[in-house]
Amino acid sequence: MNEFVSPMTLQDIHSQHDHRNIEIDKVGVKSIRYPIVVLDRKNTVQHTVATINMYVSLPHQFKGTHMSRFIEILNRYRHGISTKNISEILVQMKQRLKSESAHIEISFPFFIEKQAPVTKAKSLMEYACMIVGSHKEKLDLMVGIAVPVTTLCPCSREISNYGAHNQRSIVRVNVRFKKFFWIEDLISLVEHAAVNEIYPLLKRPDEKFVTERAYENPMFAEDVVRAVAEQLDQDPNITWYSIESENQESIHNHSAYALVTRDRRASEPCAVLPDGAMTSS
Repeated sequence: MNEFVSPMTLQDIHSQHDHRNIEIDKVGVKSIRYPIVVLDRKNTVQHTVATINMYVSLPHQFKGTHMSRFIEILNRYRHGISTKNISEILVQMKQRLKSESAHIEISFPFFIEKQAPVTKAKSLMEYACMIVGSHKEKLDLMVGIAVPVTTLCPCSREISNYGAHNQRSIVRVNVRFKKFFWIEDLISLVEHAAVNEIYPLLKRPDEKFVTERAYENPMFAEDVVRAVAEQLDQDPNITWYSIESENQESIHNHSAYALVTRDRRASEPCAVLPDGAMTSS
């Protein structure tokens, strides 16, 4: 029979002194699969399962960090995670782990009920979303989404006697912002800019509609990123953005790709996206 041993009597190896005098930029836990609750404008909240990375910087004098404390903090906030409380979570990480900086990446599927364009048949559409936050002297917060759309090649339509080739396109948008906004609004902005949105459920009248709409609105990958950029430029809440369009070609063994970034902040440098952000998902 094992007797209870108080943690106070066990040796804390992590807090021991390290003689190599090398600070570590990021140390922590990665690829945590965890149920969370996120804000949903229509239903108030939405339950989903996230993949989470949590890091802090490690001062040179410490041998290691306390991994269990990351999970303790995450468990405290799992019932409501949003851009509104990421700063609080990061401050908790810095305080609990005695670190100068903290970083968190939360990627999760977000579902929106969509209606087919003609029959109005309803079904759920999944979007890959991410919240990325860092805190040193101040908070740096970014939201990312990946939106699938349909594109039709303008060149193919122009040179063909009939028909044109289509492709599935993934539009990835990352934004920095001044105040809270709804993820649904950013998704809607991308879908309307790209024109040819995708639906989870289509009946035959719907399929005819979306096929003909794509033919009437051909777009290169370049057209897509420019169309989304025009919309984001009109929103004073957005201070920085990156937009990618990857067209998964149907007649080529490669994808067509375009990227545009814009830093609208007056004097701050354009930050590099963190490892594992929406550019690679």
